[in-house]
Amino acid sequence: MIRIPGDKSISHRALLLSALSEGPSRLEGLLPGEDCRSTAGILRALGCEVPELPVDGGPIRVQGLGLRGFRPPGHTLDCGNSGTTARLLLGLLSGLGLPAVLSGDASLRRRPMRRVTDPLTEAGARFREEGDPGCLPIRLDGGELDAIRHTSRVASAQVKSALLLAGVGGGVEVDVTEPIPSRDHSERMLRRMGVQVQQVGSAPHRVVLPTPPGRLDPLEFHVPGDISSAAFLLVLASLGRGSLEVANVGLNPTRTGALDVLRRMGGRISVENPRELDDPGGEPAGDLVVRGSGLRGTRIGGDEIPSLIDEIPILAVAAARAEGITEIRDAEELRVKETDRIRALAVNLRAVGVEVEELEDGLVIQGSDHPLQGRIHTYGDHRIAMAFGVLGALPGNRIEVDDPRVVEVSYPGFWDQLREVRKQPASPGPGAGHHFPRPRPVVTLDGPAASGKSSTARAVARTLGFRHLDSGALYRAAALALLEVDLPVDQWMDRGPEEVARRGLGLRETDEGFEVLLGGSPVSTGALRSAQVTERVSQVAAIPPIRELILEPLRTAASRGGIVADGRDMGSVVFPDAEVKVFLTASLPERARRRILQEGGELSAFRIEEEARRLAERDAQDRNRAVAPLRRPEGALDVDTTGLDFSGQVQVVVDRVREVWGAPLSVSS
Repeated sequence: MIRIPGDKSISHRALLLSALSEGPSRLEGLLPGEDCRSTAGILRALGCEVPELPVDGGPIRVQGLGLRGFRPPGHTLDCGNSGTTARLLLGLLSGLGLPAVLSGDASLRRRPMRRVTDPLTEAGARFREEGDPGCLPIRLDGGELDAIRHTSRVASAQVKSALLLAGVGGGVEVDVTEPIPSRDHSERMLRRMGVQVQQVGSAPHRVVLPTPPGRLDPLEFHVPGDISSAAFLLVLASLGRGSLEVANVGLNPTRTGALDVLRRMGGRISVENPRELDDPGGEPAGDLVVRGSGLRGTRIGGDEIPSLIDEIPILAVAAARAEGITEIRDAEELRVKETDRIRALAVNLRAVGVEVEELEDGLVIQGSDHPLQGRIHTYGDHRIAMAFGVLGALPGNRIEVDDPRVVEVSYPGFWDQLREVRKQPASPGPGAGHHFPRPRPVVTLDGPAASGKSSTARAVARTLGFRHLDSGALYRAAALALLEVDLPVDQWMDRGPEEVARRGLGLRETDEGFEVLLGGSPVSTGALRSAQVTERVSQVAAIPPIRELILEPLRTAASRGGIVADGRDMGSVVFPDAEVKVFLTASLPERARRRILQEGGELSAFRIEEEARRLAERDAQDRNRAVAPLRRPEGALDVDTTGLDFSGQVQVVVDRVREVWGAPLSVSS
């Protein structure tokens, strides 16, 4: 199990707010990186006794000075390379009316600050820019603040947090509107300290501080591992083989966009032991388990960008080793990070042999499996260094990072940990032959009743190491939900969809397939296969709105590939773009014989003839249904299993998957 350093964004806020509290705060898990040391050093210059940040993230005690306890600094406050330190302090110190000069290293002195100083100036703060326009060094000359009302063009947690801190320090109301929610670490922490912070809506999203506090309660706070740091290891493991577990990762929903993208690309990432640290009002966290799977290209953009902006460098590296094209858009914010990350990524990817197009707001990256080599320039950016460090750690690549030390900003010990992960099964060791894992396909098996779809699908999935997706289990769960609420059957068509939606249907991945969830809890096979449910499930399957409800969990389950799904409309309706489609059939007498044996009956000519007649009637009903009629999916392989035994028909499907998808599928014995 791998443990990663504490979350950088949360660590900054925990240090600043604990220094403002009335009394001693206990903080554990703080990131001991250079950026957070910059924040701690500035707090010491303002009169707060902050211990050295422990290398192992152990607990420290910070004696708060209260809202009026800071003293004017006797020298320029050096923010180092930390944009978060600079922007949050511009807000806090302007609220406190404390004269000071903020500066930083050459990289930070190029980054824009007016996104913070402009709304603060409108509220009454006074600043003097002593360097390039809009950049550090900036002198704060005090000024009494009025209520802060600001509408932000982009979702920015730094801007929002700076204005909230100004309101807390200046004792004024704050009302910030952003297009969508940005990370909410400040709001959560302020509420834990007794501050009333309101959050309204999602698009647009408002954060309101209606009543500024007279004091802040001390913090008892555990900082979870930084998901932005975890992303580097998740990508490395996804592109390898085996599995890797990363412990105690922060899972704030405003920060997990990279997980969604990696899953969309085919990554197999699950959350174990989910919890909320310092409940109530703390940060969500959990252990991430990633299994090597190979990745495929995707499109990244729109409203998901704020939740993964810091992870785009490593997602770009994932794209370089994914199959197909990845397009990243709406990420112009990257041009004003520690460096112009769009340009840095484009230049460095080309330097090592990746085909990439630079856009004004993103990148278009063509994945490949050929060996990559070359020397990359970090431009002083820690995330560029770590992203290409991961690319260089993949077998077959030889990549040199010009300034490895820059990772100390956010991830002390990164290179040692990278070497440790390379030794684990998640990624072959140095010198191993390079294998470019292709994303695993979606395989659909359709066909008439008694054609052997379900049993064949389970066996194919087991043979290929895929997961079996039983669509019928969701229809059974929907029927169970309606039976449990005692809804009269004659009202199922009208009120059934609403009741099923209210209960909530879902699927959760297991080692071999999926278990059905109803209201968030697993449903037993016995309950799904009860006589009552079996009697009513066909009625539920004929209700169009319920079928629509069931499409979402089915498609979500298949989004990462590697499944075998069976049913009446898997390849035609549910997964029309499935990579491998098979239509199973057999003669009526053979299907009748199989059905009788499946039910434990005695074979006779009369029984076979009767069962064949019933199946023929069922075929006619299925073909003439108004909703999802039985038909051969376009592009499907027809497999007549009349003359095949069970192992033979399984082998036909397995061979088809290998033929369509190419040789190197990981086949279990």
